[in-house]
Amino acid sequence: MKIKIQWKLMASHLALVLLLGAILYGYLNHSLKNHLNSEIRDNLFNEARLVKIMSAKEITDMERDAPTLARTVGKEIKARVSIISSDGKVTGDSELNETELRKLQNHADRPEFIQAIERGQGVATRFSSTLGTNMIYIALPFQTTAGQPGIIRLALPLSRLDAAMTSLGTILGASLLLAVLCSLLLSYILSSITSRPLRSMAAAAARIGKGEFGSRIPVTSRDEIGELAEVMNDMAGKIERQLERISAEKNRLDTILRGMGEGVIVTNDTGDVILANPAFRSLFSLDEDCVGRTLIEIARQPAMNNALQRVLDYREEILEEMVVMVPDERHMLTHWVPLEEETNLIGTVAVFHDITDLKHLEKIRKDFVANVSHELRTPVSVIKGYAETILAEGKDLPPEKLRHFTGIIHSHADRLAHLISDLLTLSRIESGAMTLEPVPVNLVTAVNRVSQLLEQKACAREITLQRTESFEMTADILADPDKLEQVLINLLDNAIKFTPAGGTVTVNALDLGEKIRIEVTDTGTGIPPKDIPRIFERFYRVDAARSREMGGTGLGLSIVKHIVQAHGESVAVESTVGKGSTFSFTMKKARP
Repeated sequence: MKIKIQWKLMASHLALVLLLGAILYGYLNHSLKNHLNSEIRDNLFNEARLVKIMSAKEITDMERDAPTLARTVGKEIKARVSIISSDGKVTGDSELNETELRKLQNHADRPEFIQAIERGQGVATRFSSTLGTNMIYIALPFQTTAGQPGIIRLALPLSRLDAAMTSLGTILGASLLLAVLCSLLLSYILSSITSRPLRSMAAAAARIGKGEFGSRIPVTSRDEIGELAEVMNDMAGKIERQLERISAEKNRLDTILRGMGEGVIVTNDTGDVILANPAFRSLFSLDEDCVGRTLIEIARQPAMNNALQRVLDYREEILEEMVVMVPDERHMLTHWVPLEEETNLIGTVAVFHDITDLKHLEKIRKDFVANVSHELRTPVSVIKGYAETILAEGKDLPPEKLRHFTGIIHSHADRLAHLISDLLTLSRIESGAMTLEPVPVNLVTAVNRVSQLLEQKACAREITLQRTESFEMTADILADPDKLEQVLINLLDNAIKFTPAGGTVTVNALDLGEKIRIEVTDTGTGIPPKDIPRIFERFYRVDAARSREMGGTGLGLSIVKHIVQAHGESVAVESTVGKGSTFSFTMKKARP
């Protein structure tokens, strides 16, 4: 149960008052009792001396005069007066009649009687069997007028002392209660005043705890509480500055992690993921729920889990390339580092570099080198072989054979020139050296010009070149005329090459609003689905042998893709094996 400091202060004040009151009450009660006892004895002695004087004058015969004198004096002084002879016989008593007096025991063994005989005075406190109450007795010796010795004894019941003590106790108790009530009121006021700055500090500390670091505690005094307020204000300022630095560093770290293209995760010492940046979640198609789960549970990649366990078990740094399925095959270069605090392993940091594109580019480069080498080796070998034959047997060769050999050399030299020209074109496009000069171009005119260039080749293969009716209504497009012509030549030439005799090649255009999509459709052999993603790669051929027989370099479609992309547009292909293919690309409309 929460107890406020104000009530604690009140309780301490009240406890102090009660303790002091109890001590004071006990001390006063004891002192007053002793004082009353002393006062009663002194008064009794004084009264006894007066009775002694009166007895010495009034009593001549103890048996005759003592009873009367005892009753007379006892009425006046309100005390029990006993006159005892020297042998211990009570000759007179203010509380007893003659019959009762004769029945009294001898008092020679009473302590006060013995003390009076031996010391000149006696004092005793005991229970009186005669009166049935506790009594205080004092005794003094005297002599009658006839010289007969005796003892004057005065007694008072202690019930009077008890009554007096009860009265005093009531007064003291009432005074103590009043003091407690006053102290309760004063302690409430004082504790409220004392605890007010503490409550202010507690409220300010609570606000600081909730994040209101600008809150400050008012300093209203120069005592310890004021010093505490200053210390807390200084502490709040330091916490605020420290949290600002931590927040700034966290924001920078979050920004860096969000901006990183590499996936980053942090795990604890049991392998649970405690941080994952967006790149990692995107890489493995995860959501925010991946935090707090194990790596094998969220990624389900045994290679990754094995690397993590090696780091946790042996605290070694690992740089490893692995293949993961997410869901397609991707190549990852992973870097695993143990996260240590002093000598304790607290987790692991892992960075994932997606090198799939690099691997793909590396493969393309290798294929490119191999294809270029192969494409160059064939014509060079043919040219070299026939040239060596002519050099060796030139004088003996018939003119017809010499012309045939020369024609073959010319054909392969021409093929070699086309290959080199296409490679240079691709190189200029990819390096950015090729400049485009877009102007409004009439698409119908451009296609007619290209069709005229390829018409003889199409007729030789018995292929019909045609355009759709909607194509004739096509608006002008914004393009570089030479590059557009190169795109159309490559697409139509490919369509003619791979369309069997009697087939058709159709050019169509679709209005897409701000763009025009140009389509070249053939009725050729088509492209298998597995080859479509790679159809625009350099030197990639669906049927390499047939393509070479037709004089293709394998670079035409790659050139088409790069030219269209240089215009800021896209190229696509749709194909069905045995039915034909449709190559399409988009161009922006020329503004009127």
